[in-house]
Amino acid sequence: MLLLRCPLPLLLLLLPLHSRPQKLPTRDEELFQMQIRDKAFFHDSSVIPDGAEISSYLFRDTPKRYFFVVEEDNTPLAVTVTPCDAPLEWKLSVQELPEEASGEGSGDPEPLEQQKQQITNEEGTELFSYKGNDVEYFVSSSSPSGLYQLDLLSTEKDTHFKVYATTTPESDQPYPELPYDPRIDVTSLGRTTVTLAWKPSPTASLLRQPIQYCIVINKEHNFKSLCAVEAKLSSDDAFMMAPKPGLDFSPFDFAHFGFPADNNSGKERSFLKSSKFGRQTSPKPRVDLHRVCIGNKNIFTVSDLKPDTQYYFDMFAVNTNTNMSTAYVGTFARTKEEAKQKTVDLKDGKVTDVFIKRKGTKFLRFAPVSSHQKVTFSIHSCLDAVQIQVRRDGKLLLSQSVEGVRQFQLRGKAKAKYLIRLKGNKKGASMLKILATTRPNKQSFPSLPEDTRIKAFDKLRTCSSVTVAWLGTQERNKFCIYKREVDDNYNEEQKKREQNQCLGPDTRKKSEKVLCKYFHSQNIQKAVTTETIRGLQPGKSYLLDVYVIGHGGHSVKYQSKLVKTRKFC
Repeated sequence: MLLLRCPLPLLLLLLPLHSRPQKLPTRDEELFQMQIRDKAFFHDSSVIPDGAEISSYLFRDTPKRYFFVVEEDNTPLAVTVTPCDAPLEWKLSVQELPEEASGEGSGDPEPLEQQKQQITNEEGTELFSYKGNDVEYFVSSSSPSGLYQLDLLSTEKDTHFKVYATTTPESDQPYPELPYDPRIDVTSLGRTTVTLAWKPSPTASLLRQPIQYCIVINKEHNFKSLCAVEAKLSSDDAFMMAPKPGLDFSPFDFAHFGFPADNNSGKERSFLKSSKFGRQTSPKPRVDLHRVCIGNKNIFTVSDLKPDTQYYFDMFAVNTNTNMSTAYVGTFARTKEEAKQKTVDLKDGKVTDVFIKRKGTKFLRFAPVSSHQKVTFSIHSCLDAVQIQVRRDGKLLLSQSVEGVRQFQLRGKAKAKYLIRLKGNKKGASMLKILATTRPNKQSFPSLPEDTRIKAFDKLRTCSSVTVAWLGTQERNKFCIYKREVDDNYNEEQKKREQNQCLGPDTRKKSEKVLCKYFHSQNIQKAVTTETIRGLQPGKSYLLDVYVIGHGGHSVKYQSKLVKTRKFC
């Protein structure tokens, strides 16, 4: 049965040593495992071992030849060649084993050079050939005995490849088996997510071997093997996955292109770094490629993708015992587009209500019909602060955070168009009112002082009344004060939920109204008004609100104030 496990020069030396009939070494399993554990054994070897995958390297336009021997006729045989990052040309051929030295003649063995030529110079019979970058197989249930040659060539570039050969394909089964339908299904598609599903490998479901699935996502193309992915992920052309002892080895694993070497092998190959004839490698830019292994699940959602972008998805079943993999049929999908933002047109001098979802964005457009020297934007943020950006014909004019009522006056330009971008708060939804106008005297929102708190005087508090004060402005505005009895356990959190400054007096009950009055002061330092609220119940809590109403009828609420009357007087 066997595949040779010794270097070809040693094989040639062995042939003529004895005159008696002799056979090539058979597979001694104990010796074989010992040789596999000895990494130096196959260093620069041109012999393919039986039942183990080797990883190696091809220089462009430099052919490479491997040998193995099948001793007996009618031997099962399977050979798998896996190109990694470039197409390969490979050919498998067989020639008869050299005749054993005749012991009935002179008793002298044939000269070594004559036997070497007898083995290597014959063309042999071609069994199979392939050119491409697919993982390709040669399988035969009954192969003749002979010396088998595997010739490989890369005409495109320096490249990695893997080879696996076995004379016991039925029992080995190192590669996971694919299901009858090896396709990957896209079961759900979103703007930033894609859900994939696939049928499990029979190697896991029937043979109960340890299988894990690895998903590869990229924007360029599908991959036909996991080693092609590894080559793409590598930082330079000399990248090679670390082998598992006894399963995956190569001369380039141990002393190659800067990798630390075992024993003295690094010294033997030091010319690769220093010699001017050595192949130099240069770093490659990192690729936008991601690999994630998810265990034995057969459904997975890929997240954090970009909207309206095409992605390629590949799935590999990996036998964790052998570290060998099989590729499912890859697929691709384009994520959905971002929901197109509807742009709201603002009318000159008209207030527009805007609602923004948490972390959401809204776009508004203002296009004055007449020429103008200035444009004024008035914003009333009802809840938490919002971010505002204003661009004129693409040029950024304003970018600020707005809380409460703010007014911005910008220089105008003939036939200019203004784009307003409003971004909501991270804490929750945002509500606001906005007004754009080219008429400076058009002010719908009342002006507010910097401090909109209501102050209560504790010393003036009685069993039936409380006295409060608030600040005004230099503009004459109408102020209305309202009261509402609340429970004793009413707290700041409940008050905060009711702090929508855009809700006006029209939303209040008539019984809650205390009074309305006009007030202003040219001296801003004296723009303070006080009011005593009477007719209250002893020991009760009340929520007080002050509304300032502008000339256009729009109102703004001051910060609510919680007060409590004395229980005993």
